[in-house]
Amino acid sequence: MDLTPRGCDKVAQLIAKGAAIPSPAGVDIGDEVDTERIAGEGVTIYPGCRIYGAETVISAGCTLGAEGALTVDDCRLGPRVELKGGYFKQSVFLEKANVGLGAQVREGCLLEEEAGGAHCVGLKQTILFPFVTLGSLINFCDCLMAGGTSRKDHSEVGSSYIHFNYTPDGDKTTASLFGDVPRGVMLNQPPIFLGGQGGAVGPIRVGYGTVVAAGSILRDDVLEDGRLVIVAPQRTAKVRFIPRTYGNLARVVRNNVVYLANLAALDHWYRKAREPFFARQSMGGLIYAGALSVLASAKDERMKRLTAMAEKVSGATPAGRDFSRRVGEICAVFEGDPVATGEEEFVAAFAALAARSTGDYIQTIKGLTPELSALGVQWLQQIVDGLRSRADALLPSMNLLDPA
Repeated sequence: MDLTPRGCDKVAQLIAKGAAIPSPAGVDIGDEVDTERIAGEGVTIYPGCRIYGAETVISAGCTLGAEGALTVDDCRLGPRVELKGGYFKQSVFLEKANVGLGAQVREGCLLEEEAGGAHCVGLKQTILFPFVTLGSLINFCDCLMAGGTSRKDHSEVGSSYIHFNYTPDGDKTTASLFGDVPRGVMLNQPPIFLGGQGGAVGPIRVGYGTVVAAGSILRDDVLEDGRLVIVAPQRTAKVRFIPRTYGNLARVVRNNVVYLANLAALDHWYRKAREPFFARQSMGGLIYAGALSVLASAKDERMKRLTAMAEKVSGATPAGRDFSRRVGEICAVFEGDPVATGEEEFVAAFAALAARSTGDYIQTIKGLTPELSALGVQWLQQIVDGLRSRADALLPSMNLLDPA
């Protein structure tokens, strides 16, 4: 019987490229893994690591398994990413993203530059903008979070926080937006703080600069910026539960439309503004393609969940029947290429700035003039507002624009 560890030839190839693998026999690399997509320079792979998936990319300077056993399956890692232990599948991590021991990061996650979490973090279909930090013992699936300007000034989720993303009726039309894309990508907004031992019942929208006190369960949107939110405990109640009543259907549909519109804006931002910075990195094109794939899957996930709910509400109310009848048209709004005025002016000015810049993406964004940053926000916000208006025109009974 052959006792040679699987993938030993691939391990040897990585060592020959300069990777540090202290215990080669303790690393398992799948037959499908392409070692040409794994850098050697500065890469460290500790014992107990399992690397699988034909799509996997590991860039220079990455460290895997420093705190414990780790599985990477079809993930794409940018430069200097640290995954310290746990399970990571079909997700993308940009430069210097990091996650601690015991994490479970499942499909559809995108952690941008220097975003990350401590130990025992659970994510799925989650997007974290640069610097966003999660504490320990957190479940934060189906969220997009932005805010903050640096590692010292970042949005944060306190330990033992839960994003409640599954309703008693079995729906997952619960994606929550903490911040937004148009302002968030400019890296100049005040951070959001979600206090520990708390939670949010999706779908929620929260403005920049919001501080939610520890122990609070957030059930309502906080659309204004700069709010301090303290939520009192719920009163005790025992009442009859009536399934599929959907008393807040308009708000749920509205927040899902807003989330989809922000995803569209983020996809446009990657295609029009971020792409050149990936081209400067070794294997950056593969990381860029992976990020676009995650954004596409995020959009598909939200439309799938919206369609599934529509099948349940067809008999609930006149508005519910209208929504059920037109959900396909609503989803189709987000299939096309959004158009907004100001795109050409901003993209041209930003491309010229990026070409002159010797810094990375973060440094370039932080070097934008207030005028150019404002123009970029205006462009992306027009994408969001335009898509929302088109969806609202299909469902006038629900008012998918925010109530006055």
